[in-house]
Amino acid sequence: MKTLTFAEHPLTHITSPSPVKPTTPKLHNRIWRVHAKAKGFNTPPANSQKEKNARIEPVQKKSDEKNAGKDNDNDEKIPEVVFERMIGRILFYVGAPLVTGIVLLRVFDVLKEQHVWDVPLWFAFLTTFITFGASALGIAYGTLSTSWDAEKKGSPLGFEEAQKNWTDIWREEKE
Repeated sequence: MKTLTFAEHPLTHITSPSPVKPTTPKLHNRIWRVHAKAKGFNTPPANSQKEKNARIEPVQKKSDEKNAGKDNDNDEKIPEVVFERMIGRILFYVGAPLVTGIVLLRVFDVLKEQHVWDVPLWFAFLTTFITFGASALGIAYGTLSTSWDAEKKGSPLGFEEAQKNWTDIWREEKE
């Protein structure tokens, strides 16, 4: 309560001004202007949208022609069935550890509040680190554990598929 009553009174114990002279920023009368002279853009500005499109289209066609041969030779399209299987496995292998980590944090909190077990902070940190880390690895494992053959469904946990797909990836990398 004393604090509130003293807040209304001015500070009377300071008798002299501060020995440090406050400096105010000095404003210059000079105005800085940016002069943009971009080099390398030699095409004159287009007056209409039609001219802009005429300049852009040939460049896009050339790049499409160059990439057309590359896309068809190297990249294979993933069948829709395999893609849906991958998404399901990724959701499971990411979601299960993530939910486990969140549930464990809540369980530790309840145990500490009920004075059942005084959970050490390092233990909660360690379990969170493991479960959230496993959740991050679930993206890669969900992709690798999926059977990449459209006719085969694969095993529920996907250990065999993961070993096969892992060696296939590294074999393709070496070639």
